[in-house]
Amino acid sequence: MHAARKVTVSMAKEELIQFEGLVLEALPDTRFRVQLDSGHEIIAYTAGKMKKNRIKTLAGDRVTVEMSPYDLEKGRLIFRHKDERQSTGPRPPFRGGMRRR
Repeated sequence: MHAARKVTVSMAKEELIQFEGLVLEALPDTRFRVQLDSGHEIIAYTAGKMKKNRIKTLAGDRVTVEMSPYDLEKGRLIFRHKDERQSTGPRPPFRGGMRRR
């Protein structure tokens, strides 16, 4: 008997396509319903770099979505565009917490 080998074909990053859209709804498990500028609605998840850098996404945010040309129903949020109307100023300095000795 021969053991079945699993062959995975990885796609080059250049083959992924990018679209811009608007987040319509936040879904469970860090997924979002996004309406692309073309009018098409997809389900997108947050990219690892956005999670790592604690970039929060809310309904109404403009985002860039990366998709495979083979599955146009799912995508990955790779960038949240800055909101022009948001001018809250700089973040206040951190006060408190644990001090090192």
